[in-house]
Amino acid sequence: MADDFSSEGARGRFPPTRRSAVAAVGSDDPAERARSLEILVRAYWKPIYKHLRIRWRLDSEHAADLTQAFFARALEQRMFSLYDPARALFRTYLKTCLDRHVMKDTESRLRLKRGGGTVTLSLDFNAAERELEGLAVPAPEAIESYFDREWTRHLLGMTVDALRELCAQSNKQVTFRVFERYVLEDEAAERPSYAELATELGIKVTDVTNYLAFARREFRRLLLEKLRDITGSDEEFEAESRALLGAAP
Repeated sequence: MADDFSSEGARGRFPPTRRSAVAAVGSDDPAERARSLEILVRAYWKPIYKHLRIRWRLDSEHAADLTQAFFARALEQRMFSLYDPARALFRTYLKTCLDRHVMKDTESRLRLKRGGGTVTLSLDFNAAERELEGLAVPAPEAIESYFDREWTRHLLGMTVDALRELCAQSNKQVTFRVFERYVLEDEAAERPSYAELATELGIKVTDVTNYLAFARREFRRLLLEKLRDITGSDEEFEAESRALLGAAP
């Protein structure tokens, strides 16, 4: 990923400092808190669900209920407003809160059954289950880092989806197809050359070059926008950016 999106030409195009969802979720405005929590839910629900399935060995129904209950409790108790970016990454803080939440599983499930779950996002747990089926079960020594790896996978997946939507809206479907075939190909040996891509898609080799440059630039921009929303400080944003892109934003 770093090799694909940390080029010199892409630098300088990153979101300006703004109030992230991590900061806004502690707002006194209930509507702003709800909007901010929705952003965090979308960014974290799938890694949370998978963490509950793999780390805590919960069945799918229990893990789904507990994921919903966790976010309901976070909104109800303004849990994330206690986050201190000077002490840890937000995703580390969130996982700590989640593990504590599992310890209080009975109380949390009772709260959800009483109607206390105010998070109304529709979460596709079946899709998460299908992804789990396609992933190797981590070795015992890798369990503790599983949440972070799945968070990265989910964030990148959301960014791919955002790029696909952007290209569709701007009638650049071929651009996304070039990106998909050249950048997202799982096996390096199966990655086509520029010339092969041009022949396959009926475009010029120079078009492949230009389309890839555009798609990489927009992917990077979209990724950084999402990362800005779910980090609590400039320092955390820059650290997470370097970890994902291999370079400062």
